[in-house]
Amino acid sequence: MSVTEKDVRSALKTVKDPELNLDLVVLGLVYDIEVDEGDVHVVMSLTSPMCPVADQIVSDARDAVSKIEGVESCEVDLTFDPPWTPDRIAPLIRSSLGL
Repeated sequence: MSVTEKDVRSALKTVKDPELNLDLVVLGLVYDIEVDEGDVHVVMSLTSPMCPVADQIVSDARDAVSKIEGVESCEVDLTFDPPWTPDRIAPLIRSSLGL
């Protein structure tokens, strides 16, 4: 069974931003997912470049994706281009957060 972008997105939904207690996908922090057979490359951001738990979130994301059946390698890169803004959160969730 081949790994899909949907599989990766589902795995990333298990990783939460500890400050906002919402997952990476809901927050719009996942910018790009590339799947090449068993090799997965994720480009993501954080809510702030100064995030004190950046290493932990990246590690959790890599671990979550690595657990998918069929994934042989997973690379997670951080980017702040473009910078994350609350506009990347789905409108319904954004309004429930009061943003």
